Amino acid sequence: MGKTEHSGSGALDGIRVLDLGLLVQGPQAALLLADLGADVIKVELPLMGDQARWLPVSAEDERAPWFIGCNRGKKSITLDLRKEEGQEVFLKLSETADVVISNFTPGTMENWGLGYENLAERNPGIIFGAASAFGPLGPDSSRSGADICGQAAGGMLYSTGTGPEDMTPIAVTLSDHIGSQNLVSGILAALYHRERTGSGQKVEVSLLGGQIYAQTSEYTAYFLSGNLPNYAQHGHPLLRLIYGVFPTSDGQIALAGVDGPTIPEFFEAIGRPEMTSDPRFETGWISDEHRETLFEILAEAFQTKTTAEWESTFSGSDLRFAAVRNYAQVGADEGAFINGYLQRVDHPEWGSITMVGSPIRLSRTPATPGQIAPELGQHTEEVLLELEYDWDRITTLREKGVI
Repeated sequence: MGKTEHSGSGALDGIRVLDLGLLVQGPQAALLLADLGADVIKVELPLMGDQARWLPVSAEDERAPWFIGCNRGKKSITLDLRKEEGQEVFLKLSETADVVISNFTPGTMENWGLGYENLAERNPGIIFGAASAFGPLGPDSSRSGADICGQAAGGMLYSTGTGPEDMTPIAVTLSDHIGSQNLVSGILAALYHRERTGSGQKVEVSLLGGQIYAQTSEYTAYFLSGNLPNYAQHGHPLLRLIYGVFPTSDGQIALAGVDGPTIPEFFEAIGRPEMTSDPRFETGWISDEHRETLFEILAEAFQTKTTAEWESTFSGSDLRFAAVRNYAQVGADEGAFINGYLQRVDHPEWGSITMVGSPIRLSRTPATPGQIAPELGQHTEEVLLELEYDWDRITTLREKGVI
């Protein structure tokens, strides 16, 4: 076949999403849909907006990274959904939408008369994406929560560190992110189902469910054996290989499993060829009894060179490795820009800045990551005029605090 031609529009061109999400789980799901071509309208509380707007870089820099990062390329309208007139506006807006995303505590939208059943009466094809902390059913369903709650309740936090006194959350909003990706997957499946049947549906995900699913292998090992896994200890408790993070003379390097034919090559490369015939290590499958000894030997060996020198040593081999990089080092990786994972943006106020791009590459309908996050309520009048509200009505809604 010849060269693939791009269609000129995103895969989700023509799909309208109403994003009621707060902070990360909901907004990041809507962000990916926007990257893939959807028209995303962010619905925010007047004067306040998404709480992410109020989490600054620092006391000196009031720019809000959670908001800027998760809301670029969207439109923003203000609408108080607690007020009857605000609910009426939203119901009318929902008639024009394909997808609604919310990560309010379960029951909130229903209490406002804006749950899935309410919206489906107006728009049978609507897809309602609901993200929660602990799931829509069960004794904890009405509890609110945030990322660290998901890491804790789902068992992820338990296995970090080197022991019970050393547990630490993952230093990113990981359970939020996993929840957002699950929500996108469910929404895309629902859109495909609607394409075939014409019917919308409700899609529900949670921080807890996402964390359990992310640890499918680890939970399966527990349910099969009845044994709780050990702590990460700079590696993985179930992978008894040369698998882990090791200190170099100026940083760290990660190895993703040394086994089989790569064992002699590895021990030769680190200057320890005699270890190839050591019965404790020769198979590459290391017992718990000998793991600590092995890691001490490897730590000593790796500290004889810099990280860059080890990368050079392993280059061209069959070993799987990577330098442990900080954000500055990743931000200097041209490959991240070439692949679109990072993008350089000319911001009208801040000048040239770097933003996170899209992790997905499509050959015919490439992702087109937005670059600028909207000001609070920037597109309110534009959207209401589209809904055939006249200026007098818009003025009245503003005077009443509805918008």
